[in-house]
Amino acid sequence: MEEQQIDRPDSKTIKIWRHHLQDEIDASYLYSEFATLEPDPDRKDILLELAEVENRHVARWLEILASYDIKIKKQRPTIKARLLAWYARNVDRTFPLSRMLAEEGNEVKDYLTLYKNSTLAVAKETALDLAKDSALHTESLQELTGSGDEPWHKMESGGTLGNIVYGFNDGLTANFGLLAGIVAATSDVPQILVGGIVGTVADALSMGASGYLAAKSEQEVYEHEIEIEKDEIMLMPDIEEDELTLIYSARGVPKEHARQLAREVMSDPERALEEKIQSELKIGETHSTPFKEGWITGLATAIGAFIPVAPFLFAPVGTAIWLSFSIAMLSHFVVGAARSLFTGRGLFRSGIDMFVVGLGVAGFGFLVGELLERFVLINFLGN
Repeated sequence: MEEQQIDRPDSKTIKIWRHHLQDEIDASYLYSEFATLEPDPDRKDILLELAEVENRHVARWLEILASYDIKIKKQRPTIKARLLAWYARNVDRTFPLSRMLAEEGNEVKDYLTLYKNSTLAVAKETALDLAKDSALHTESLQELTGSGDEPWHKMESGGTLGNIVYGFNDGLTANFGLLAGIVAATSDVPQILVGGIVGTVADALSMGASGYLAAKSEQEVYEHEIEIEKDEIMLMPDIEEDELTLIYSARGVPKEHARQLAREVMSDPERALEEKIQSELKIGETHSTPFKEGWITGLATAIGAFIPVAPFLFAPVGTAIWLSFSIAMLSHFVVGAARSLFTGRGLFRSGIDMFVVGLGVAGFGFLVGELLERFVLINFLGN
């Protein structure tokens, strides 16, 4: 009796189980709906098979919940699932299928987490089995959607060059707008310099901190995804071997040799992890530290922010204003052209877009400065 009490799930665990049950109900409903809309017999069979597997998942969760006398609400799909089904029926099936691919990816991650954290044997066994099924489902959905990567690994990377360009751009645009507002409100050079330099420092610190936190978050994502990959290699070696076989085949290795090579790699967990990290997660061996990313981004921001301020250090105010405007607008074009390296747009078009943005920011900043000078400062000073 005492042992049963220890093994009974707590309220948090029950909530997690009910959440998984609802996910499986939604998945079964959606796959069935997609199948009714699919004209291709082969694709239809895949979707019907997925729906049947999801029905078995539903039955398994119902059995577990019933074994602990846990009450279950009426089994019906959520509003979100019904909306996806409506979208598939009336608009297009591509988006709902891609969403299901993402959901299956999330299930792999969630079930592996449940396996690691659960203290109940029945939940651990169920979580592992369903994680494997969800991983297999992603393979089927990848065939239907044309996707290739494992959707439960979400890798986003910036890069030092990108941080330099975007930091420079942020500092230039923000401080140019600030300086335009100050120039509209006063022609006193010391005040312009104080405002411009303070803006430069503030922008640099803000972007530097953002760069640091972004790099730190990215590093944590890498560590988390590598940990998940370790779990997959340990808990789902057959699926991981299949994935390695596909990777090697895609590189031109004959299928039989690809299978043999994948089996050899999987025999050494450390080697398998290294191979998966490089081939699947696309994580290189070395990465910039968060501190380095922070100061590089901050420095690039400071340089960009200081460009419109610099002319006021050596030229009369009238000349400095036009120099500041000209250099800043030219810099906007150049940095816009540099952004095209990351956006894939045309160099000239990207440069012009950034030129227009800079002009708009300066114009708006100047307008705000004029309004402040006329209505706020005048009334406050009583002039």
